[in-house]
Amino acid sequence: MYYIKRINKLRRNILIFLFGAFSLPLLAQKAAYGKMSAWVREVAANHVAKSHGKRLAAEGDLRHSPLMTAFVRAYGDADPVFRANGCEVLLRRGDLYIVSIPVSSLASLSLNPKVKRIESGRGNRLHMDITPGYLGAIPAYQGQSLPQAFTGRGVMVGVMDIGFDLTHPNFYDSTATRYRIRSLWDQLSTDTVGSPHYVGNSYHGAESLLAYGHSHDGLDQTHGTHTLGILAGSGYGSPYRGMAYESDICIVANATTDNVALIDTADYYKFTYATDALGFKYIFDTADSLGMPCVISFSEGSPQDFRGDDQLYYAMLDSLMGPGRIIVSSAGNDGMTPTYIQKPKGKASAGCFVYTSGDRVSFTLNSLGDADLRMVFYTDDRNDTVVVSTSRILHAADSMLVDTVTVNGKDLYITAVGYGNCYDPSRQVFDVQFRILGRFGSLGEASVEIVGADADAEMFRNSGYLLTSSRNPELCDMDCSHTINSPSSAPNVICVGSSSYRTSFVNYLGEEQVYDMGTNGQRGAYSSEGPTFDGRIKPDVLAPGTNIISSYSSFYLENHPTAGDIRSDVAHFGFNGRTYAWNSNAGTSMASPAAAGAIALWLQANPRLTPSDVLGIIARTSTRYDKSLTYPNNQYGYGQINAYAGLLDILGISSVEGISHNVASGVAVVPIEGGRVRIDFTEPLTEPAIISAYSLSGKLLYRQTVSGTQQVVVKLPVAEKGIVALQVDGQRGVRGSQLVRMR
Repeated sequence: MYYIKRINKLRRNILIFLFGAFSLPLLAQKAAYGKMSAWVREVAANHVAKSHGKRLAAEGDLRHSPLMTAFVRAYGDADPVFRANGCEVLLRRGDLYIVSIPVSSLASLSLNPKVKRIESGRGNRLHMDITPGYLGAIPAYQGQSLPQAFTGRGVMVGVMDIGFDLTHPNFYDSTATRYRIRSLWDQLSTDTVGSPHYVGNSYHGAESLLAYGHSHDGLDQTHGTHTLGILAGSGYGSPYRGMAYESDICIVANATTDNVALIDTADYYKFTYATDALGFKYIFDTADSLGMPCVISFSEGSPQDFRGDDQLYYAMLDSLMGPGRIIVSSAGNDGMTPTYIQKPKGKASAGCFVYTSGDRVSFTLNSLGDADLRMVFYTDDRNDTVVVSTSRILHAADSMLVDTVTVNGKDLYITAVGYGNCYDPSRQVFDVQFRILGRFGSLGEASVEIVGADADAEMFRNSGYLLTSSRNPELCDMDCSHTINSPSSAPNVICVGSSSYRTSFVNYLGEEQVYDMGTNGQRGAYSSEGPTFDGRIKPDVLAPGTNIISSYSSFYLENHPTAGDIRSDVAHFGFNGRTYAWNSNAGTSMASPAAAGAIALWLQANPRLTPSDVLGIIARTSTRYDKSLTYPNNQYGYGQINAYAGLLDILGISSVEGISHNVASGVAVVPIEGGRVRIDFTEPLTEPAIISAYSLSGKLLYRQTVSGTQQVVVKLPVAEKGIVALQVDGQRGVRGSQLVRMR
């Protein structure tokens, strides 16, 4: 029986704001709800309802109110406004703030004319593949040599994730003597006495970090241990070395749907996307304090929306990024999950069937022109039809429709709200939920359609599963596009999808585990597809994410010795009296740190690269699995990231005639003392091979023809920065170049 990790959903549904929305018509005069994102609006409305409309303005009330971490856009001198409402400013970037706000002050803060927008949300999920199949892993980039001249040294790499084992030997250097994690901010730490942070506490230096042992959630989570190993693991004598294996490391342990149970209910609203933004800043600040460039990998995310609930989040991320500050994020794993239906103008209808084992289904309709959302419930003796008209929603009070209809003798509760599209003012958006008291499937087999020939409309599945049925085979219009998660959908965040090479692995029990998502760089079918909700192409790039082996937590292994995912361990080994694991996994969670590691090598070559620079290098140097496609596209982006070709591009030698953009195959290049290089061929040469060496400026430094040998040692002239590009052209595909730092 093969293990597949499933992600717990957050305690609130993506449309949970509709529950609080019933109060809004009565409470509209109590707050400027139009300034609030959906979750802030829900929390504020619920608070006002509980307090019977009374404002809790007394100082004692503010002290005892729960705190929410939120983005706020405010103009002019807003500090007096925040102080008057009991708020604490945690970060400011121009007119954009991260603020700790008493929930009891949300209404009054929104009414101040200087406050333009209050935004907060939560619900990050991990981006491991959860499609049906077998989770597997192989060594990240095994068989693809890293450039010897660039290993991440002098670069800070960051990961914000959950489940870190700080003691894993993968986070030492290759000799297991120098510990490379410089700092951890554990946002869930309960050791908060004297902490300089708004939540949790931070730990610095080997002694403190190793004594702490694991992040607060580390007994039950191990995702961060795996992703960090892909990005920066030394390999500890194994083939499972990470991309930037000599980099320095800074990590943040944050809150997701998987570890939300560890949060005290009194602190529930503190852990939001704004807290994540503070985590990104913490890593960048740590790098700045050490004078290092920095790239951060983030393998979490949540769905996009048309309400604009991530606009301040994206603006804050833009303010944090810049020269030597790069954020890389996984695309998501919904590429095999139909979620989208498009009905162009002129077509009468488009639809499919919908299924859920729960009590509700919900959809978002984005329409130019009037359209109907039609559901048909099929039973053996009758078909019941329910139609929700967008014009009816817009004409309801506050564009909010609440209705109950009878289907198959049972009450079907309909809740719908309409609002403007934050990206396209000409369009209207409608969130529609159908719910019963009991199992939704008891109403019969259900189809859903967009109806209206004059409308240009699209529908997004929020809950339930879209599928086909023999009841009406013509309803088959769904696809898996528009599934990129946020913040990967942000314009300047590097969005990474997953490519595939290996189809199986053998676990530590000797069992072969097969998970076939393709070979030779084919996109893993689970990898989420673009475009974004505002029509931009995403992902930006792919990296290996299918069947990746990396470090796993010793604390998790100790506390869950019979867990299903332990069957994905490929090896167990001892270190300092503890038992550790190398574990298999798959998903865009694994692709993001692989790409971030490649970018770390680029930052070592040019510490001032900006997100725009990185995208340019990706566009010029990525490898393309399917040459028939036009790039960039919404499945592959610009192709698969090519660390080596990117380095050649940055160093300015990619245009040198004769230089291969691929690392040499069939040959190993080993620098030795005295400016010499030993070249070991996999097989003895039966045909002549040409060895050439170029300086970084493209000058030919050396050329020799060799034959009849399996090893040759050459002495090279002194090169710029001590680096040469060594090109080998030989027999049976022995060809490629290698950047070599001379010793």
